Amino acid sequence: MTSIARTFALSLGIAATMIFLIMVAIFVSRYPLEEREFRACRVVAAVLDRATEIDGRNLTIRPTSALAELKADSPNLWYVVSAGDMVSEYGSERRPALPFAFPYHGPVGSSVFNTLDQKSTFCLAVAQRGSLQLAMMVGEPQVRFGRMAGNFLVNRIFSIILVALAFAATVAIGSALAARFVSRGIERVALRALAIDPSAPQGLISLSEVPRELKPLVEALNRAFGEIDAYIRMQRRFLGNAAHQLRTPLTLLRAKVEDVSEPALKVELVRDIRRLTSLVSAMLDLARLQNHAIEKRPIDLAQITLDVLADFGPSALDAGIELALEQAEKGPLLVQGVDAAIRSALANLVGNALIHAHGARRIVATLGRDGVSIDDDGAGLPDGAEHKLLEPFQTGNTAGDGAGLGLSIVREIMAAHGGELIISSSPGRGTSMSLRFPVTAAPTISAQLELQTS
Repeated sequence: MTSIARTFALSLGIAATMIFLIMVAIFVSRYPLEEREFRACRVVAAVLDRATEIDGRNLTIRPTSALAELKADSPNLWYVVSAGDMVSEYGSERRPALPFAFPYHGPVGSSVFNTLDQKSTFCLAVAQRGSLQLAMMVGEPQVRFGRMAGNFLVNRIFSIILVALAFAATVAIGSALAARFVSRGIERVALRALAIDPSAPQGLISLSEVPRELKPLVEALNRAFGEIDAYIRMQRRFLGNAAHQLRTPLTLLRAKVEDVSEPALKVELVRDIRRLTSLVSAMLDLARLQNHAIEKRPIDLAQITLDVLADFGPSALDAGIELALEQAEKGPLLVQGVDAAIRSALANLVGNALIHAHGARRIVATLGRDGVSIDDDGAGLPDGAEHKLLEPFQTGNTAGDGAGLGLSIVREIMAAHGGELIISSSPGRGTSMSLRFPVTAAPTISAQLELQTS
């Protein structure tokens, strides 16, 4: 789409040019009428000047079409043309007594004078022809408006074009600057809107930063952001309150299940209560992450990863899966974060790999300068399933185990740390889940550690 400034400047430039030409047309149509005699004098002088030929000692008035038209329109026309001692005249029988004698010697130019009897006027025009002065005296001309306007335009065509271009350029530049001012105000509003955190849009755009014309738009945006923020806060409160209120009934229900005498039913009920309890705990963790800011400190990502893998060692041994930690350099890997939160995120990723990596024989935690990744050699995920797993209550386990909130919590943890969770998978080639930290919080020292369980 064309920019506002370019469109504004082009449209106003064209409009300004059209307005200028209309003004010129109005001027041409009105100005000759206000000084008809003087304008008619200049038109007739131009016609005679073009028709006059001076060859040696001969002065000839050629019968041009313009002169013929002038004679046809002016039955009482008369004129006298002289150059030095050469004189040519027309309509001498109609010519009144003149205040000038021939040959005429005077300044170059044109004007209108009265005859000696003061009953009529005549035109006197003097032009320079080499070393001679061409003097023309014309009386009783009837000049049509079209010829007068045409003569006016021909004589001033370049001046009119230059003034029109200057006028259009001035309007176009002014409109471009005005449009740029408006577009820069829109850009400032857009940048401020983009800087607002979608998960907590409580920041408002200052009305002092935008032009007056954009204030209604900014006020509408601020009101929308306020409503969105209130809605998000309400949802988070509801999520936290609901999860908190569910804990007590679940605890009581677990106590009552202990009295069930039938073993098979009891095992099934305990499993269902455990799943409900896991769901409630996950909802509480998610609500806490979304509602509270975290205080980050330097923590050793390598040691946390080693501890998490050690915790899952027995489960991996039972499942016949090997756990390994790979790192190129020795020493701790320091990141800015919360120890418990990062442990929870890594535990979620390793636990997911143990549960959902069907056919996996090895799970490797790889430490790098920008974070850690958990890779398995299992069956992988179907195409497009990576994005679905990041949504709450989505699970890749067809058996239905799990609350489907683990990866959502991991994503929230990484968002709170300024990082991100990246999932990549190919059917038959395994899955990789990576915790990527921002550059400022990326690991600063590397070490090599290995843990294997069999």
